[in-house]
Amino acid sequence: MSSFLRECPLCGLFQTVPAPAKGTHAVCRRCHALLRQHRTDPARRALALSVAAMLLFTMAATQPFLAIDLGGTRETTLIGGPRALQDTGLAPLAFVVLGTTMLAPAIRLVLTLWVLLAVHRPTLKMVGRPHLARLFRWTEELTPWSMLEVFLLGVFVAYAKLIDLAPVHVGVAAYALGATMLMTAAADASLDRPAIWEELAPSGPALPALPGLRRVGCECCGLVSPLQAHCPRCDGGMHPRTPHSLGRAWALLLAAAVLYIPANTLPILSVVQLGRGSPHTIIQGVIELGASGLWPLAALVFTASIAVPLLKLVGLCYLLITTGRHSTHRLRTRTLLYRIVEAAGRWSMIDVFMISILTALVQMGSLATVTPGPGALCFCAVVILTMLAAHQFDPRLMWDAVTPAHNAGRRA
Repeated sequence: MSSFLRECPLCGLFQTVPAPAKGTHAVCRRCHALLRQHRTDPARRALALSVAAMLLFTMAATQPFLAIDLGGTRETTLIGGPRALQDTGLAPLAFVVLGTTMLAPAIRLVLTLWVLLAVHRPTLKMVGRPHLARLFRWTEELTPWSMLEVFLLGVFVAYAKLIDLAPVHVGVAAYALGATMLMTAAADASLDRPAIWEELAPSGPALPALPGLRRVGCECCGLVSPLQAHCPRCDGGMHPRTPHSLGRAWALLLAAAVLYIPANTLPILSVVQLGRGSPHTIIQGVIELGASGLWPLAALVFTASIAVPLLKLVGLCYLLITTGRHSTHRLRTRTLLYRIVEAAGRWSMIDVFMISILTALVQMGSLATVTPGPGALCFCAVVILTMLAAHQFDPRLMWDAVTPAHNAGRRA
C-alpha cells in the first residue's frame, strides 16, 4: 500500500502517511497517535483466527459455563444471565448484558468473516462490493460494545463469591469463551485495517489544491475527501467536527454524575442464604471479598466499579471545561487522558456481568437466592452514559485552540 493523506483522528492534523516498512509504524507528528502499523500478513492470518473464534464462540454460547451444587445442580449458559434478569423485572439490564456478551460479539465476528472472505475471493467481493465497506464500518462501531474479556472477569468474581455458598464446576463453555477472547484479540492485532479499506475501495489520488476546497477525513475508514453528507467509501457520516460535541457530552456526563450516587448507595444485589442475608452495595461487596482473603479480586472490583467510573467523570469534566475555554495547556497530556478514559470505560461492566451470573445460578428457594437490586440498573446506566459521553467528545476540538478555523490544512 502506498502513502496516503490522513487526518489524525485525535488532533485533526492532515499529513501524508507512508506505508511503514517491516517492523515500523507511523505516528502523528503532533499528538503522537498511532496512524499506521506494519503487518506482515494483512488479512489471511486474521481470517484464520476469526474462523477459529467463530467456532469457539458457537460452543461457548450453547454449552454451560458454570454449574453449582446446592440442593441439586443448577447450571447456566450465556443466555441464562439475561433471562434471569428479565424474570426479575430488569429488562433494560437484561438487554445490555445480552447485547454486550452475545449479540455484539456474534455480529462483529460474522461481519468480519464475511469481509475477509470477500477480500480473498474476488467473485464474492464483486457481488457484495457496494456493501462490504459498510459492513466493515459496522465491525468498527461494534468493537467497544463487544465485551467478552470483561465478561470473563465478571465470571471470575462470580466464581469467587459462589465458592462460599457451594461447590462450583467450570464448564467447557468457560474455556471456549476464554479461547474466543484470545483468538479475537489475536485477529484484531494481526489485521491491517488500512490495507483492508484500500482493498475494499482505494482512496485514489490526493485532492488537488483548489481554492476554497474543504476536505474532511472520515472518522471510521480514514478516507480524505471533499466535505459531503456521507463518506464515499464506508457511507459513514462526515463532519468537520462531531456536531454539538461539547453540549451532548456535557448532557451525558451530568446524567451519569447524577446516577453515580444511587449506583453506589443503593444495593446492587441481595444474597439470602437459609433465610439470612441482606442487600449489598458495591463497596460492601468489595469489603466482603477482602474479608474472604480475596484481596486481588477486591482490588479489581474496587478499581473497575468505583475508581474507574469516578475518574472517568472527573477526567471528562476536566476535558470538557478546558476545551470549552479553548485552553492550549498540555494538549498532548489531555489527548492521552482522553484515550485512557475512552479505553477504560467498558471495564466497569464487571459488576453487572457478575450480578447476571449470580442471579441465573443462585435461585434455590429457601436454601439460597440472589436478587439484583436497583443499584445495578443505576450503575449500568452510569457505565453506558460515560461511554457515550466519551464517544461524543471530539478530541480534535482541543487542538483547534492552536489551529484556528478547524485546522488550516482543510483548505487544500
